[in-house]
Amino acid sequence: QMQLAESGGGLVQAGGSLRLSCVASDNTFRDYCMGWFRQAPGKERELVASISWSGGSTYYVDDVRGRFTISRDNAKYTVYLQMNSLKPEDTAVYFCAAGTTQGDVIKGAVDIWGKGTLVTVSS
Repeated sequence: QMQLAESGGGLVQAGGSLRLSCVASDNTFRDYCMGWFRQAPGKERELVASISWSGGSTYYVDDVRGRFTISRDNAKYTVYLQMNSLKPEDTAVYFCAAGTTQGDVIKGAVDIWGKGTLVTVSS
Protein backbone atom coordinates (compact mmCIF):
# COMPACT_ATOMS: atom_id res chain seq x y z
CA GLN A 1 0.00 0.00 0.00
CA MET A 2 1.08 3.57 -0.59
CA GLN A 3 2.97 5.09 2.32
CA LEU A 4 3.17 8.71 3.42
CA ALA A 5 5.97 10.61 5.12
CA GLU A 6 5.58 14.08 6.61
CA SER A 7 8.32 16.63 7.17
CA GLY A 8 8.76 20.32 7.86
CA GLY A 9 7.65 20.58 11.45
CA GLY A 10 9.62 22.48 14.02
CA LEU A 11 9.63 25.23 16.60
CA VAL A 12 8.43 28.66 15.55
CA GLN A 13 7.32 31.82 17.33
CA ALA A 14 3.75 33.03 17.15
CA GLY A 15 3.17 34.89 13.92
CA GLY A 16 5.73 32.84 12.05
CA SER A 17 5.34 30.41 9.18
CA LEU A 18 6.11 26.80 8.36
CA ARG A 19 5.54 24.64 5.32
CA LEU A 20 4.79 20.99 5.87
CA SER A 21 5.36 18.41 3.17
CA CYS A 22 3.97 14.92 2.79
CA VAL A 23 5.60 12.66 0.23
CA ALA A 24 3.89 9.50 -1.01
CA SER A 25 5.77 6.36 -1.89
CA ASP A 26 4.37 5.84 -5.40
CA ASN A 27 2.42 7.44 -8.22
CA THR A 28 -0.98 6.18 -7.10
CA PHE A 29 -0.83 9.34 -5.00
CA ARG A 30 -2.49 11.20 -7.86
CA ASP A 31 -5.61 9.03 -7.47
CA TYR A 32 -6.21 10.05 -3.86
CA CYS A 33 -7.80 12.95 -2.15
CA MET A 34 -5.46 14.16 0.57
CA GLY A 35 -5.88 15.74 3.94
CA TRP A 36 -3.94 17.26 6.79
CA PHE A 37 -4.94 16.50 10.36
CA ARG A 38 -3.49 17.52 13.68
CA GLN A 39 -3.53 16.22 17.22
CA ALA A 40 -2.62 18.32 20.22
CA PRO A 41 -1.70 16.77 23.58
CA GLY A 42 -4.80 15.52 25.34
CA LYS A 43 -7.03 16.17 22.35
CA GLU A 44 -8.50 14.09 19.56
CA ARG A 45 -7.15 14.19 16.05
CA GLU A 46 -8.92 16.83 13.99
CA LEU A 47 -9.10 17.75 10.34
CA VAL A 48 -7.18 20.82 9.20
CA ALA A 49 -7.62 20.84 5.42
CA SER A 50 -8.32 18.58 2.46
CA ILE A 51 -7.70 18.69 -1.27
CA SER A 52 -9.12 16.78 -4.23
CA TRP A 53 -7.00 14.53 -6.43
CA SER A 54 -6.57 17.28 -9.01
CA GLY A 55 -6.11 20.08 -6.51
CA GLY A 56 -9.18 21.85 -7.85
CA SER A 57 -11.21 21.62 -4.66
CA THR A 58 -10.03 22.44 -1.15
CA TYR A 59 -11.60 22.54 2.27
CA TYR A 60 -10.44 24.21 5.48
CA VAL A 61 -11.72 24.22 9.00
CA ASP A 62 -12.67 27.64 10.31
CA ASP A 63 -9.73 27.87 12.69
CA VAL A 64 -7.18 27.82 9.87
CA ARG A 65 -9.03 29.31 6.93
CA GLY A 66 -7.14 32.34 5.65
CA ARG A 67 -3.93 31.32 7.40
CA PHE A 68 -3.21 27.85 6.00
CA THR A 69 -3.07 26.73 2.38
CA ILE A 70 -3.15 23.13 1.20
CA SER A 71 -1.70 22.30 -2.20
CA ARG A 72 -0.34 19.33 -4.09
CA ASP A 73 2.17 18.50 -6.78
CA ASN A 74 1.20 15.16 -8.27
CA ALA A 75 4.40 14.97 -10.30
CA LYS A 76 6.34 15.00 -7.03
CA TYR A 77 3.87 12.77 -5.15
CA THR A 78 3.62 15.52 -2.56
CA VAL A 79 0.98 17.45 -0.67
CA TYR A 80 1.88 20.64 1.20
CA LEU A 81 0.46 22.65 4.03
CA GLN A 82 1.65 26.24 4.11
CA MET A 83 1.00 27.64 7.58
CA ASN A 84 1.18 31.38 8.12
CA SER A 85 0.39 33.58 11.12
CA LEU A 86 0.88 30.63 13.42
CA LYS A 87 -0.66 30.70 16.86
CA PRO A 88 0.23 28.75 20.00
CA GLU A 89 -3.03 26.84 19.64
CA ASP A 90 -1.72 25.45 16.34
CA THR A 91 0.79 23.40 18.32
CA ALA A 92 0.19 19.75 17.49
CA VAL A 93 1.47 16.73 15.66
CA TYR A 94 0.39 17.13 12.06
CA PHE A 95 -0.52 14.09 9.98
CA CYS A 96 -1.29 13.68 6.32
CA ALA A 97 -3.76 11.10 5.07
CA ALA A 98 -5.07 9.73 1.78
CA GLY A 99 -8.65 8.78 0.97
CA THR A 100 -10.87 7.86 -1.93
CA THR A 101 -13.16 10.87 -1.62
CA GLN A 102 -12.99 14.25 0.03
CA GLY A 103 -15.87 13.15 2.21
CA ASP A 104 -13.82 10.23 3.47
CA VAL A 105 -10.85 12.49 4.14
CA ILE A 106 -12.91 15.09 5.97
CA LYS A 107 -14.40 12.35 8.15
CA GLY A 108 -11.02 10.77 8.75
CA ALA A 109 -12.38 7.55 7.24
CA VAL A 110 -9.10 6.65 5.59
CA ASP A 111 -6.63 3.82 5.92
CA ILE A 112 -3.45 5.56 4.79
CA TRP A 113 -1.77 7.83 7.31
CA GLY A 114 1.65 9.28 7.78
CA LYS A 115 3.44 9.09 11.11
CA GLY A 116 3.23 12.81 11.79
CA THR A 117 5.49 15.82 12.21
CA LEU A 118 5.52 18.02 15.31
CA VAL A 119 4.75 21.72 15.07
CA THR A 120 5.38 23.80 18.19
CA VAL A 121 4.39 27.46 18.26
CA SER A 122 5.74 29.49 21.14
CA SER A 123 4.16 32.63 22.53
